[in-house]
Amino acid sequence: MSWMALSKAMQLEKGGAIRDALASLWARLRCDRPRAPAPAHRTVAFTIAVTTLAAKMAKADGVASRIEAEAFERLFRIPAGEEKNVRRLYDLAKRDAAGYEAYATKIGKLLKDEPELLHSLLKCLFHIATVDGILHPQEDEFLDTVAQRFAISRTEFAAIRASFVHDPASPYEILGVRPDISDAELKARHRVLVRENHPDRLMASGIPVEFRAAVDRRLAAINVAYEMVLKERGLKPSVLEQRGT
Repeated sequence: MSWMALSKAMQLEKGGAIRDALASLWARLRCDRPRAPAPAHRTVAFTIAVTTLAAKMAKADGVASRIEAEAFERLFRIPAGEEKNVRRLYDLAKRDAAGYEAYATKIGKLLKDEPELLHSLLKCLFHIATVDGILHPQEDEFLDTVAQRFAISRTEFAAIRASFVHDPASPYEILGVRPDISDAELKARHRVLVRENHPDRLMASGIPVEFRAAVDRRLAAINVAYEMVLKERGLKPSVLEQRGT
Protein backbone atom coordinates (compact mmCIF):
# COMPACT_ATOMS: atom_id res chain seq x y z
CA MET A 1 0.00 0.00 0.00
CA SER A 2 1.45 3.40 -0.97
CA TRP A 3 2.11 6.17 1.53
CA MET A 4 -0.83 8.18 0.15
CA ALA A 5 -3.15 5.17 0.18
CA LEU A 6 -2.14 4.29 3.73
CA SER A 7 -2.59 7.87 4.86
CA LYS A 8 -6.05 7.98 3.33
CA ALA A 9 -7.05 4.61 4.74
CA MET A 10 -5.86 5.62 8.20
CA GLN A 11 -7.39 9.11 7.96
CA LEU A 12 -3.87 10.54 8.13
CA GLU A 13 -4.37 12.96 5.27
CA LYS A 14 -4.95 16.63 6.05
CA GLY A 15 -8.09 16.90 8.12
CA GLY A 16 -8.14 13.18 8.95
CA ALA A 17 -9.17 12.16 12.43
CA ILE A 18 -5.97 10.30 13.34
CA ARG A 19 -3.65 12.93 11.92
CA ASP A 20 -5.57 15.61 13.79
CA ALA A 21 -5.33 13.62 17.02
CA LEU A 22 -1.57 13.14 16.69
CA ALA A 23 -1.04 16.72 15.59
CA SER A 24 -2.96 17.92 18.62
CA LEU A 25 -0.78 15.74 20.81
CA TRP A 26 2.42 17.28 19.47
CA ALA A 27 0.92 20.73 19.91
CA ARG A 28 0.14 19.99 23.55
CA LEU A 29 3.74 18.86 24.01
CA ARG A 30 4.86 22.19 22.47
CA CYS A 31 6.82 20.35 19.80
CA ASP A 32 5.39 22.19 16.79
CA ARG A 33 5.73 25.84 17.72
CA PRO A 34 6.21 27.98 14.56
CA ARG A 35 9.27 29.74 15.96
CA ALA A 36 10.87 26.50 17.09
CA PRO A 37 10.43 23.77 14.45
CA ALA A 38 9.83 20.34 15.92
CA PRO A 39 12.78 17.95 15.88
CA ALA A 40 12.29 15.48 13.03
CA HIS A 41 11.84 12.59 15.46
CA ARG A 42 8.98 14.42 17.19
CA THR A 43 6.86 15.04 14.10
CA VAL A 44 3.69 13.27 13.00
CA ALA A 45 5.40 12.17 9.78
CA PHE A 46 8.17 10.46 11.75
CA THR A 47 5.70 8.71 14.06
CA ILE A 48 3.72 7.39 11.09
CA ALA A 49 6.84 6.28 9.21
CA VAL A 50 8.49 4.55 12.17
CA THR A 51 5.31 2.79 13.27
CA THR A 52 4.71 1.55 9.73
CA LEU A 53 8.33 0.50 9.19
CA ALA A 54 8.43 -1.44 12.47
CA ALA A 55 5.16 -3.20 11.65
CA LYS A 56 6.31 -4.17 8.16
CA MET A 57 9.63 -5.39 9.55
CA ALA A 58 7.72 -7.66 11.94
CA LYS A 59 5.88 -9.08 8.93
CA ALA A 60 9.05 -9.57 6.85
CA ASP A 61 9.36 -13.24 7.87
CA GLY A 62 5.70 -13.85 7.02
CA VAL A 63 4.34 -13.78 10.58
CA ALA A 64 3.94 -10.60 12.63
CA SER A 65 3.96 -11.98 16.17
CA ARG A 66 2.54 -10.42 19.30
CA ILE A 67 5.97 -10.50 20.96
CA GLU A 68 7.29 -8.22 18.22
CA ALA A 69 4.39 -5.81 18.71
CA GLU A 70 5.08 -5.76 22.44
CA ALA A 71 8.77 -5.06 21.77
CA PHE A 72 7.75 -2.15 19.56
CA GLU A 73 5.56 -0.70 22.28
CA ARG A 74 8.35 -1.03 24.84
CA LEU A 75 10.90 0.71 22.63
CA PHE A 76 8.65 3.37 21.13
CA ARG A 77 6.68 4.69 24.04
CA ILE A 78 3.14 5.50 22.92
CA PRO A 79 1.81 8.75 24.41
CA ALA A 80 -1.13 8.37 26.78
CA GLY A 81 -4.40 8.67 24.93
CA GLU A 82 -2.92 7.79 21.53
CA GLU A 83 -2.55 4.05 22.04
CA LYS A 84 -5.53 3.10 19.87
CA ASN A 85 -4.47 5.34 17.00
CA VAL A 86 -0.89 4.08 16.89
CA ARG A 87 -1.90 0.43 17.35
CA ARG A 88 -4.47 0.76 14.58
CA LEU A 89 -1.79 2.07 12.26
CA TYR A 90 0.58 -0.73 13.32
CA ASP A 91 -2.07 -3.40 12.75
CA LEU A 92 -2.88 -2.07 9.29
CA ALA A 93 0.76 -1.78 8.26
CA LYS A 94 1.69 -5.29 9.45
CA ARG A 95 -0.62 -6.92 6.93
CA ASP A 96 2.31 -7.14 4.53
CA ALA A 97 5.89 -5.93 4.18
CA ALA A 98 5.37 -4.34 0.78
CA GLY A 99 6.42 -0.73 0.36
CA TYR A 100 8.70 -0.58 3.38
CA GLU A 101 11.51 0.93 1.29
CA ALA A 102 9.52 4.15 0.89
CA TYR A 103 9.13 4.53 4.64
CA ALA A 104 12.81 3.84 5.23
CA THR A 105 13.69 6.46 2.63
CA LYS A 106 11.32 8.96 4.22
CA ILE A 107 12.87 8.44 7.66
CA GLY A 108 16.36 8.66 6.17
CA LYS A 109 15.49 12.06 4.72
CA LEU A 110 13.78 13.29 7.90
CA LEU A 111 16.85 12.39 9.97
CA LYS A 112 19.59 13.05 7.42
CA ASP A 113 21.21 15.49 9.85
CA GLU A 114 20.88 13.13 12.83
CA PRO A 115 22.96 10.02 11.96
CA GLU A 116 23.13 8.87 15.58
CA LEU A 117 19.36 8.71 15.72
CA LEU A 118 19.28 6.70 12.48
CA HIS A 119 21.78 4.25 13.99
CA SER A 120 19.68 3.98 17.15
CA LEU A 121 16.54 3.40 15.12
CA LEU A 122 18.21 0.59 13.16
CA LYS A 123 19.28 -0.99 16.47
CA CYS A 124 15.69 -0.82 17.69
CA LEU A 125 14.50 -2.57 14.53
CA PHE A 126 17.12 -5.27 15.07
CA HIS A 127 15.89 -5.63 18.65
CA ILE A 128 12.32 -6.19 17.44
CA ALA A 129 13.46 -8.59 14.71
CA THR A 130 15.46 -10.76 17.12
CA VAL A 131 13.15 -10.61 20.14
CA ASP A 132 11.91 -14.10 19.26
CA GLY A 133 15.50 -15.39 19.29
CA ILE A 134 15.81 -15.71 15.50
CA LEU A 135 16.78 -13.35 12.70
CA HIS A 136 15.06 -14.76 9.61
CA PRO A 137 16.70 -14.27 6.20
CA GLN A 138 13.80 -12.06 5.10
CA GLU A 139 14.25 -9.88 8.17
CA ASP A 140 17.98 -9.74 7.52
CA GLU A 141 17.39 -8.57 3.95
CA PHE A 142 14.79 -6.07 5.16
CA LEU A 143 17.19 -4.53 7.68
CA ASP A 144 20.01 -4.47 5.15
CA THR A 145 17.83 -2.45 2.78
CA VAL A 146 16.73 -0.12 5.59
CA ALA A 147 20.38 0.52 6.49
CA GLN A 148 21.09 1.46 2.88
CA ARG A 149 18.15 3.88 2.84
CA PHE A 150 19.49 5.34 6.10
CA ALA A 151 22.90 5.84 4.41
CA ILE A 152 24.54 3.57 7.00
CA SER A 153 27.79 2.07 5.73
CA ARG A 154 28.33 -1.64 5.25
CA THR A 155 30.89 -1.71 8.06
CA GLU A 156 28.54 0.07 10.45
CA PHE A 157 25.68 -2.23 9.48
CA ALA A 158 27.81 -5.32 10.05
CA ALA A 159 28.85 -4.04 13.48
CA ILE A 160 25.26 -3.35 14.53
CA ARG A 161 24.04 -6.66 13.12
CA ALA A 162 26.73 -8.57 14.98
CA SER A 163 25.43 -7.08 18.24
CA PHE A 164 22.11 -8.86 17.77
CA VAL A 165 23.06 -11.98 15.83
CA HIS A 166 25.07 -14.08 18.25
CA ASP A 167 27.91 -15.47 16.15
CA PRO A 168 30.89 -16.32 18.37
CA ALA A 169 33.19 -15.85 15.41
CA SER A 170 32.29 -12.21 14.91
CA PRO A 171 33.72 -10.11 17.78
CA TYR A 172 35.86 -8.21 15.29
CA GLU A 173 32.76 -7.39 13.27
CA ILE A 174 31.02 -6.05 16.37
CA LEU A 175 34.00 -3.77 16.97
CA GLY A 176 34.23 -2.91 13.28
CA VAL A 177 37.92 -3.82 13.02
CA ARG A 178 40.16 -6.30 11.22
CA PRO A 179 41.55 -9.36 13.04
CA ASP A 180 45.11 -8.10 12.52
CA ILE A 181 44.53 -4.90 14.48
CA SER A 182 47.27 -4.17 17.03
CA ASP A 183 46.64 -4.30 20.76
CA ALA A 184 47.07 -0.54 21.04
CA GLU A 185 44.67 0.14 18.17
CA LEU A 186 42.20 -2.34 19.64
CA LYS A 187 42.18 -0.54 22.97
CA ALA A 188 41.77 2.84 21.27
CA ARG A 189 38.90 1.52 19.15
CA HIS A 190 37.15 0.13 22.22
CA ARG A 191 37.44 3.48 23.97
CA VAL A 192 35.95 5.29 20.98
CA LEU A 193 33.04 2.83 20.70
CA VAL A 194 32.27 3.03 24.42
CA ARG A 195 32.31 6.81 24.27
CA GLU A 196 30.16 6.96 21.13
CA ASN A 197 27.65 4.39 22.39
CA HIS A 198 27.44 5.36 26.05
CA PRO A 199 23.75 5.71 26.98
CA ASP A 200 24.24 8.97 28.90
CA ARG A 201 25.96 10.61 25.94
CA LEU A 202 23.36 9.44 23.45
CA MET A 203 20.46 10.49 25.65
CA ALA A 204 22.08 13.91 26.11
CA SER A 205 22.47 14.26 22.33
CA GLY A 206 18.72 13.92 21.82
CA ILE A 207 18.22 10.20 21.33
CA PRO A 208 14.68 9.47 22.61
CA VAL A 209 14.61 7.72 25.98
CA GLU A 210 12.56 4.92 24.47
CA PHE A 211 15.66 3.86 22.49
CA ARG A 212 17.49 3.12 25.76
CA ALA A 213 17.04 -0.67 25.61
CA ALA A 214 18.70 -0.93 22.19
CA VAL A 215 21.47 1.46 23.25
CA ASP A 216 22.24 -0.59 26.36
CA ARG A 217 22.27 -3.79 24.31
CA ARG A 218 24.71 -2.33 21.78
CA LEU A 219 27.15 -1.19 24.48
CA ALA A 220 26.96 -4.58 26.22
CA ALA A 221 27.75 -6.32 22.92
CA ILE A 222 30.75 -4.05 22.37
CA ASN A 223 32.18 -4.85 25.79
CA VAL A 224 31.61 -8.59 25.39
CA ALA A 225 33.27 -8.55 21.95
CA TYR A 226 36.25 -6.64 23.35
CA GLU A 227 36.64 -9.17 26.15
CA MET A 228 36.42 -12.04 23.63
CA VAL A 229 39.25 -10.59 21.54
CA LEU A 230 41.39 -10.00 24.62
CA LYS A 231 40.79 -13.57 25.78
CA GLU A 232 41.68 -14.85 22.31
CA ARG A 233 44.97 -12.95 22.54
CA GLY A 234 45.65 -14.09 26.09
CA LEU A 235 45.27 -10.58 27.44
CA LYS A 236 43.23 -8.85 30.09
CA PRO A 237 42.17 -5.17 30.16
CA SER A 238 44.58 -4.58 33.04
CA VAL A 239 47.48 -5.90 30.92
CA LEU A 240 46.89 -3.27 28.25
CA GLU A 241 46.61 -0.59 30.91
CA GLN A 242 49.93 -1.66 32.42
CA ARG A 243 51.55 -1.47 29.02
CA GLY A 244 50.30 2.08 28.68
CA THR A 245 48.95 1.32 25.22
